[in-house]
Amino acid sequence: MTEEGLEDQLLALIVREEREDLANLKEDLVKAQRNFNIQLSNLENSLLAQLKNAGDDILANITLIENLEESKRISDDIKIKVEEGRKTEQNIALFSEK
Repeated sequence: MTEEGLEDQLLALIVREEREDLANLKEDLVKAQRNFNIQLSNLENSLLAQLKNAGDDILANITLIENLEESKRISDDIKIKVEEGRKTEQNIALFSEK
């Protein structure tokens, strides 16, 4: 246990008492971040497996190309959501400091 960790826990309790909506939002953000990491890991594993089994001419594998494009789109969406989550966490932290 560190002083910073205890301080964070105390602030979380205070925020939950005064602004339950912000505390719930923070919990939702943590869950979303965890899900994003799982989703990215699954995408990476799937792509690696497809690349391993793609054969010699990767560019001729239309399914692989389409999956790469879809993975890029999903990854870009996750990056946007992560950034939005960081901004929301900063707003929650600002409220906690008041």
